[in-house]
Amino acid sequence: MPNDEHDRAVRVRLGTVGPMLIEGPVEITLPDGGVVRSDRFMVAVCQCGRSARYPWCDTSHRRVPPRSRRGSGSA
Repeated sequence: MPNDEHDRAVRVRLGTVGPMLIEGPVEITLPDGGVVRSDRFMVAVCQCGRSARYPWCDTSHRRVPPRSRRGSGSA
């Protein structure tokens, strides 16, 4: 019998600007090995690197023009 809590897919929403939205709760392992957790039903994870609350989005991306997430296409 499958365990619904562990077998359900997690929904992640990516946009062209702004944070990655993940259905929570979530546990994130940071580059330094630290772990942070949020029990919220929806979590906004910073993708621009400007957040003072990293890895959580604090809307800093709204104050500065967006950077391309993908290369410019030139080699």
